[in-house]
Amino acid sequence: MFQLLLVIIYLAFISLGLPDSLLGSAWPAMYQEFSVPVSYAGGISMIIAVGTIISSLQSDRLTKRFGTGKVTAASVLMTAVALFGFSVSHSYAALCLWAVPYGLGAGSVDASLNNYVALHYASRHMSWLHCMWGVGASTGPYIMGYALTGGQGWNAGYRYISILQIALTAVLVFSLPLWKKLENGDTGQTDGELKSKPLSLRQIIKIPGAKEVMVTFFCYCALEQTTGLWASSYLVLRRGLSAETAAGFAGLFFMGITAGRAFSGFLTMKLNDTQMIRLGQGFILSGIVFLFLPFGDAGSLSGLILIGLGCAPVYPSIIHSTPEHFGADKSQAMIGVQMASAYAGTCFMPPVFGFIANRISVSLFPFFLLAILVLMAVMHEKMLPKVSGS
Repeated sequence: MFQLLLVIIYLAFISLGLPDSLLGSAWPAMYQEFSVPVSYAGGISMIIAVGTIISSLQSDRLTKRFGTGKVTAASVLMTAVALFGFSVSHSYAALCLWAVPYGLGAGSVDASLNNYVALHYASRHMSWLHCMWGVGASTGPYIMGYALTGGQGWNAGYRYISILQIALTAVLVFSLPLWKKLENGDTGQTDGELKSKPLSLRQIIKIPGAKEVMVTFFCYCALEQTTGLWASSYLVLRRGLSAETAAGFAGLFFMGITAGRAFSGFLTMKLNDTQMIRLGQGFILSGIVFLFLPFGDAGSLSGLILIGLGCAPVYPSIIHSTPEHFGADKSQAMIGVQMASAYAGTCFMPPVFGFIANRISVSLFPFFLLAILVLMAVMHEKMLPKVSGS
């Protein structure tokens, strides 16, 4: 039973990743149909990001009231409905409207599932589950590409993903007795922990180490998203690579994350979460150094792969260490604010570098990544003495 639920959670993580890259792959066809500038994709992304931040901050309250299983099922259903809404939209305004439930659903399920796995499963599963997210994120564009090349249009791509999400919702609904039994069974949590009063944002921030881990998470996601968004532009404008070659190199960054998380699952059997985070930061530093050095295409290629491999263990290890550092009774609240911090970093920092690249120079790309990495490492080390179990 315990393993059956784990399989369902693996499917849920794949499902989480499926819609995340759809907008980017479909937008070249969408913006022409709606007669809007290509930059308007940023507006939809911002609405989704704000929704995820809001729902992440509410995840503690929702999970303690309804339980992880119900929150997950309802959130996936909300995302499925939003995706179907995208598929039948005929205006940019409609897309913006459907982006609201899209973001609200994504944030709740992400925070709730991450906390559940952190509480009930070993660190290796956290790494492998986030690897499954990468599988989903990589599969989404292929489904959209199938719809586009088959002449069905971008609407069909969104509709296919919506159908998959609805199917997962059905599986989650039928699995609700498993969630409830495990949440109230041999999970190591007391009734007091399960029924404790939700914490306010002010109370959470006052917890020792909370501000530091929020900044750590903000920096990690800022670094990952900035690298993914601007690596190609840096390679073209600074290193003189062709757009096609640069796109291939940038793709290796995401492959490094996915493969790294698969391998990290085995490493967690020997190393604890703190050691995995430090190891990842070391790999990221090595990758940034390669971007600084005049090693040509090989140096750029190696640098992006190393940064991807370094990013791989950081996110899942921070999440998995949350119950140990802050207590099982506070972990859902802490993971909620960590998710909100992550989305904030994802949303705001890539545009900051875009402003720097436009006003100063894109050659500052590795300097920008290095500054974020240093802040992330400093705040993580500053957090450790303040938390229990470190």
